[in-house]
Amino acid sequence: MIRFNNDYNHGAHPEILEALGAINGNSYGGYGEDEWCEKAAELIREKIHCADAAVHFFPGATQANFIVTAAALSPVQSVIAADTGHINCHEAASIENTGHKILELPNTDGKISAEQIAACAAAYYEGGEPEYLTEPKMVYLSFPTEQGTLYSLQELTKIHEVCRKYDMYLFVDGARLGYGLGSEKNDVSLEDLAALTDVFYFGGTKCGALFGEAVVLTADSLKKRFKAYMKQNGAVLAKGWLLGLQFHCLLGHDLYFTATRRADELAMKLRKAFAAQGIPFWVESFTNQQFVILTDAQKETLEKRYIFEPMGKSADGGNIARFCTSWATTEKEVQTLIDDLKAL
Repeated sequence: MIRFNNDYNHGAHPEILEALGAINGNSYGGYGEDEWCEKAAELIREKIHCADAAVHFFPGATQANFIVTAAALSPVQSVIAADTGHINCHEAASIENTGHKILELPNTDGKISAEQIAACAAAYYEGGEPEYLTEPKMVYLSFPTEQGTLYSLQELTKIHEVCRKYDMYLFVDGARLGYGLGSEKNDVSLEDLAALTDVFYFGGTKCGALFGEAVVLTADSLKKRFKAYMKQNGAVLAKGWLLGLQFHCLLGHDLYFTATRRADELAMKLRKAFAAQGIPFWVESFTNQQFVILTDAQKETLEKRYIFEPMGKSADGGNIARFCTSWATTEKEVQTLIDDLKAL
């Protein structure tokens, strides 16, 4: 069976494994106070052109999402997110478990707009009874979204402006950041992200690392005692250098960008193959996640050789399926699927 169900079903890029093996006999300080975390953090600051950014390394993305949110919000504040946002649908109420409400906005292809966000914030400030409501203090976006779509630089800029107007933090979930940056349709740079957001992160787990996410705080008000929130919630890894080394390897050698860009290119080959067979798309994605609508017969045939992610039924009763490439996907695997699509 060939797996196209997600982008975290392989170990790590060989260069990372080689680097980990090379330093295995060395000893380092614990809890992120080591030379590799320091080097990786400095490298990230150079890449984003933000010398005073604070960088913290997390074992996983759900931890990053709820700890960032909890650290940013007071008990009477809430976070705005798309109804399809990862924190709203895939994290077992981790945000709610910290005592915070998610203000859901209906998505369009996984995205929410500056106008929607402004209306949500205005309803609080202009509604006349703010003491009975939670104050929207943070906006959560994913780049790419859960549907593989991208915010343009113009869209992000408008959302940033709304956040400034209503004194809200802008938080970008970058679990698949590399695939967003590598898309042929992307016009957002790392420097743009650092300038427009208050916090974002480099996802490692889905982008070539064994595990790990690198959270970047640009807002000074978020930096104080942030690591205490991490420790309180079990997110400070004792062997922190294992995270620092991985991100130093990914970013220092530009693997983060080359490996994910290649995955996007392979996804575009699949996209063309699906289109050539007349298989409709559920959403227009130009990243490593492709969502198609299969007939029962097509689904049954492809399931014999491939593992892909079922995503429910379309409006007309078709089978929505996600096919996901990753840094580890091979040309041979993609070509095999393309050949089988032609035979449907």
